[in-house]
Amino acid sequence: MRVAVLSGKGGTGKTLVAVNLAAVAPTPALYIDCDVEEPNGHLFFKPENVRKTEIGIKIPVVHGDKCTGCRQCVDFCQFNALAYIKDHPLVFEEICHSCGGCVLICPGSALTEKEKVIGEVQMGRSGRVTVKTGILNPGEASGIPIIKQLLTACPAEAGHLTFIDCPPGSACPVMESIKEADYCLLVAEPTLFGVHNLKMVYELVKLFNKPFGAILNKCLDKANPAEEFCIDQGIPILDRIPFDQELGRLNGDGLIAARESEHYQEFFAALLATVLKEAGGAP
Repeated sequence: MRVAVLSGKGGTGKTLVAVNLAAVAPTPALYIDCDVEEPNGHLFFKPENVRKTEIGIKIPVVHGDKCTGCRQCVDFCQFNALAYIKDHPLVFEEICHSCGGCVLICPGSALTEKEKVIGEVQMGRSGRVTVKTGILNPGEASGIPIIKQLLTACPAEAGHLTFIDCPPGSACPVMESIKEADYCLLVAEPTLFGVHNLKMVYELVKLFNKPFGAILNKCLDKANPAEEFCIDQGIPILDRIPFDQELGRLNGDGLIAARESEHYQEFFAALLATVLKEAGGAP
């Protein structure tokens, strides 16, 4: 079973929830950090025996001596990654989506492809948790190829409970992260801004027709706009995480609360049981 944890912005508590749920899983678990621009789950798990794999994409290369100037490649590219300037095709690598169509359509074989490394996937172990982390190189336009590689299953992961730590927001990287998820957890803060961000991911999971529930983080004994939104929209509230200084200290120190505190071990174990019940499955 794959459980995706998402939120409309960073700092809501998405990684806090994903890391602690993976840590209390009753069977070997898999934690996947798809926030490839700023991954931080590994800072908590501190995995050992880390293996690194470079991830690359295919970029077209122009051979001007073979180009006839037909412009078929330019007309084909829906992303405007090709232009014909001064009798020569020009490739804009930053917006190329590596579909390979321009190479296939060129009648004069004036285009070939080269490999461009855009980042890497790291994989290691922390106790019974397998930790997979995607890291996008600075300046690269899209981390989706890395996310796709992260979510590619391998035989060793079969039967694991998988927790996907999604990128913040609701753009393409988030969509790619939840495509194969069995259940989505929406993490929200108790503010009006938190409601705005909750609404973004709420509309996204509805669009993808995914079963989902909400976790309200940083809760205080006062009015909670995010809770009111969930009640109005009929969103199941699976649990409420209190605004707790001890939890904040553990998190700020890069520690996994469920491994350091008996109270939070019980709290996240109960939350995981609720999630599995709502999702209607087991590892």
